[in-house]
Amino acid sequence: TKLFKIAQWTILQLPEDASAKLPSRGQVMVGGTINGHDLKTVLEPDGKWSHFFKVSKELRDTLGIAAGDTVTLVIESTKDWPEPEVPTDLKDALAADPPAFDRWAAVTPPARWDWIRWITGTKNAETRAKRSASMLRTFAQRRFNAGN
Repeated sequence: TKLFKIAQWTILQLPEDASAKLPSRGQVMVGGTINGHDLKTVLEPDGKWSHFFKVSKELRDTLGIAAGDTVTLVIESTKDWPEPEVPTDLKDALAADPPAFDRWAAVTPPARWDWIRWITGTKNAETRAKRSASMLRTFAQRRFNAGN
């Protein structure tokens, strides 16, 4: 599978047939290897019936790979979702709203990953702030399913 550069990201796009074997069209947690190196990551849906993930600079440096290189990926889905890294601005917003923090803690790790993906999916600070505020309103109005 070939690595691609899109804007500031280096991504690995799964072939459509490999993506079709995953249990969800949405985000999927996977474990496995990339060029023999242990890997655990969230695959993101690409909107075109496949999935991708961002290959971090740390991983690229460790493996000596770059955009344009072909890698060997061996993965399988797992239900073992780790806690996502919560961005500082979202941590601050949740800390300032204890009921929202309690509701945040009540949702599953996959749901927290999804909220973070939506909030951080923009470079525009104003849009990001609006998305955080929208999440807090949703939590305040209890318009979410904690099991998601």
